[in-house]
Amino acid sequence: MGMAPSELGRLRWRCRRGMKELDVLLERWLARHAPSADAGEIAAFERMLDLQDPELARYLLAGEPVADPEFARIVARLRG
Repeated sequence: MGMAPSELGRLRWRCRRGMKELDVLLERWLARHAPSADAGEIAAFERMLDLQDPELARYLLAGEPVADPEFARIVARLRG
């Protein structure tokens, strides 16, 4: 599929959070998975970026279960 460089840059900027641990995980997903991700995965990732840091930290760092199946796929890849 491929993403436009401007879109990738915009998402990279949105990955910058208040917690370094989240920055690393989110930017790693973007680098590894965004180039081959389909539009649905990118949309789910963008919706995740709308979450507040404490909520993201619960999912990504504390291992809290994710109810939303689209988020769960992204979270599984982020943790892996």
